[in-house]
Amino acid sequence: KFAYDVEINLELTVPNCPLAEVITGRVQEAISKYPQAILIPHVNATAMSKTKLEKLVADLKAERKENPFNKAGTRTRIFAIASGKGGVGKSSITANLAATFAALGYDTAAIDADIYGFSLPRMFGVNSQPTNLNGMLMPVVAWGVKLISIGMFAGTDRAILWRGPRLQRSLEQFLSDVWWGNPDVLLLDLAPGTGDMALAVAQSLPNVELVVVTTPQPSASDVAVRSGLMALQIPVKVRGVVENMSWFENNGERLELFGSGGGRRVSEQLCNALDTNVPLLAQLPLDPALRETGEAGRPAVLTEDGKLADSNLANTFIHLAKSLIKNS
Repeated sequence: KFAYDVEINLELTVPNCPLAEVITGRVQEAISKYPQAILIPHVNATAMSKTKLEKLVADLKAERKENPFNKAGTRTRIFAIASGKGGVGKSSITANLAATFAALGYDTAAIDADIYGFSLPRMFGVNSQPTNLNGMLMPVVAWGVKLISIGMFAGTDRAILWRGPRLQRSLEQFLSDVWWGNPDVLLLDLAPGTGDMALAVAQSLPNVELVVVTTPQPSASDVAVRSGLMALQIPVKVRGVVENMSWFENNGERLELFGSGGGRRVSEQLCNALDTNVPLLAQLPLDPALRETGEAGRPAVLTEDGKLADSNLANTFIHLAKSLIKNS
């Protein structure tokens, strides 16, 4: 192989960018892996001029004056992860499903639409704010997922006290004021129940598909049905049901700590009420790894180097992701 010196000039949007070394390192690594020749990278990182930055922002905003996901023919599949009540693992399912899509090669974005109970930043290990380019926000990328959450702005020690119109406006800003590019998949982690945010999602995202999360016991599944029944009143499609905490495996024995059949009951009741197929898409075990890795800022389906883990849990999420992405 021949060896060549390669000079790369990077213009960063933020002066004294804290990620300059990381970006430079990734560029050097990518160039070094070029298979056809030996390339010796020389990377120069400088701040973009004010004129160039203003033009960049203007170009980005020209295509993002409105919500890009509410147009007919959008290629983005939009899945809203919903539950009738809290505590059923909806956010951990959203985080791991998003990480699975990204690891499978899909351009993946996620919005933490649970404004009062935001948790996705912690589950993805995000402690930084999105970059603000004169009013255009760049989503934080973690574990391959483009992510936005009110928790990136409010901090973990602040209570959010907003009424319905402010909630709807926050969703509109997340959709139109953030540069998402053109993702294959957009996931929304909804607040529990059928309140203002669920209505705002239906109004802002006409192509949204609802995934209902429940646990096996009737006290959860009966409430979960109601979150799916909103499809009778607002234009959303219920894509299917996910049962979480279905069992705990102890030395090869499955212990049904919360009973059984909740996901099946929700599926059957929604099929009958909506007169359409609402399948039980997946049953997920009560797995300590979901909590442990989530608290550590890494989705449980991924290894430490960001690849899909060789585990039953990861395989279940892979099956779930592939089931969702199929047209139905």
